[in-house]
Parts: sequence; C-alpha cells; structure tokens
Amino acid sequence: MSAAAAFPSAARFERILVTGGSGFVGRYMLEGLARAYPAAHRMSLARPGEPAPAADWSPIAFDLLDPADVEATMREARPDLVVHLAAQASAAKSFVAAEETWRVNFVGSLNLGSALARHAAEAVVIFASTADVYGASLGEDAAHEAMIPRPLNAYARSKLAAETMLADVLPQTARLVVARPFSHIGPGQDKRFAVSSFAAQIVEIESGRAEPRLCVGDLSVQRDFLDVRDVVDAYLRLIAIAPDLPARDIFDIASGTTRPLASLVEAMRRLARRDFEIVVDPERLRPADIPVAHCVAAKLRAATGWSPTRTTDETLVDLLDYWRAAAEAAK
Repeated sequence: MSAAAAFPSAARFERILVTGGSGFVGRYMLEGLARAYPAAHRMSLARPGEPAPAADWSPIAFDLLDPADVEATMREARPDLVVHLAAQASAAKSFVAAEETWRVNFVGSLNLGSALARHAAEAVVIFASTADVYGASLGEDAAHEAMIPRPLNAYARSKLAAETMLADVLPQTARLVVARPFSHIGPGQDKRFAVSSFAAQIVEIESGRAEPRLCVGDLSVQRDFLDVRDVVDAYLRLIAIAPDLPARDIFDIASGTTRPLASLVEAMRRLARRDFEIVVDPERLRPADIPVAHCVAAKLRAATGWSPTRTTDETLVDLLDYWRAAAEAAK
C-alpha cells in the first residue's frame, strides 16, 4: 500500500475535477485520487488530441483559454475539489515562448478561478505552482513559504501571478492550497526536462542508434530532486487535510537534500549498459539559472507527516527502464 493510500483523509469529496490529468504528474494524480476517493464522481479535462483518462474517470472537454466554455462547464460540473495541474510547465520553453506560457498558466487559471467563484464557491482548489517562484531568493539558506519570491523566468512569473490572482478571485468560502514542489522526476517525464532527456539519450546510446555522447547543459546546479510519485503523495495528503486549513495556504514540497545534477549523470552512467562521453551543448545552457535550490519543507511535514519514500537513485532506475520499454515498444 502506498503512503498516500494509507494516510487517513478527513475530507469527503463528491465531485472531483482534475486539469492536466494526461500530463506527467496528472497520470499519477488520477490513480491516487481514484484510490483515495473511490465513491466520488471524478472528471478529468480531456483536450482534443490527448489520450482519454482511465476508465474510472469521466473525460470532460473544455478549453481553459475560452472563458465562455469554462463558465458553461463549471456551471454543469460544480466540483467540490479541483486539482489544477494544467500548465506550460517547462521553464526552458518559457524563454522562447513567453506569451504562450502566460496565456496557459495565467489566463487559463484566471478563467477557471472566475468560473469556480460563481459555480463552486465552496470548492477546495489545489494549485500546482512551483518552487521556481523563489528564483533569485534561493541560495545556501533553505527556502520556506515566507521567503520573498523573486522569479527569474516567464514560467515562474506566470505561476506566481496565478497564485496571487486565485487568492483574490476565489471567494473566502473556497479553500486554496498552493503547492510549490521542487524538481520532480520519474517514469513518464517528457524529454524536454533535463534528467529525462539524459535517460532517453542513454537508451539511444545503449541501442546503438546514437553515438556514445551524452549532450548536457550546466551540471553544476544543485537541486532537490523528488520522485513524481512522492510529489503526488504530498498533494493527496494536503487534499486530505484541506478542510481544516486556512482559506489560503502555501506548502513547499521538498526532500531536504540537494544534489548536483552532475551526480545524477554519474549515477546513470553506472546504470547504463554502454559507456559514453559527456558533451556540454550550449543550447542546453539556461540563462539566469539558480545555482542551488534547497528546502526542508518543514511546514508540509508538520501538517501531514509526509516524507519521500523513494531515493533519487531508485527513481533513476525506473526512469531508464521507462525509456528502455518505450524504445522496445517502438521497434
């Protein structure tokens, strides 16, 4: 039994809506919510071209960027729990697609929050933000929820703006829980993200389809790496206590341990079935990067008893196996 399944929930939800359910985090979130709330009517946003959610979820089609569409859907759905995961989630992409990032992350959230204010005024809303909002405030001192955010890119700025907007737009009868997870990795993550890109490249090298060269960016950055399944466990625990939280609350999600990105590459080198050289690709170097991102998530631990259950090295094994299975299936 997972930690999330074992954690007792004080909350009772009848109508659950998830946005971003087909995404990296969303797929695990749908599984966890189905286990935790088997009797609820569960709805997942399914946009054209996206895979349908699991059979125990009802697909619900609407465009977050169309306010009239969102309004009509929320009038019908009237959820009492909303887990808002849908986003343009790549900080790297936000450097070249800032307008899209703001439209999806802020305007989409504004449309959703406005409709919920009118048609689900007592809902619990879990908003998946990011620890990137701390930006330039991050350093050797551990981050905490009272730290002043100083975001450094359009992704982080749009997420911080959406946090503030939702706190204003949602009525005080609603519960808004903002989650700020640190870097999370795991099976199913897109190759746009560094660690998953490394794993996918290694599998290509193993198969002989690519030269034995791993293209990387800045490996000196230090991050608090989490398994996506542990992040979802934290979300589920916050959902379980949400009715007893203040109307507005923020929680960091972090393991408390930082590692240089280089150490993950070396760990994957040991797990690889073929050796390779490491080559720095200038196009993978991100401007205004944060050297160290560290947090102990004391507030989350005190409120829920959460702690990660998977080590980063265990996650790397699963991630490599995921890409190996994908390569095998593609043959």
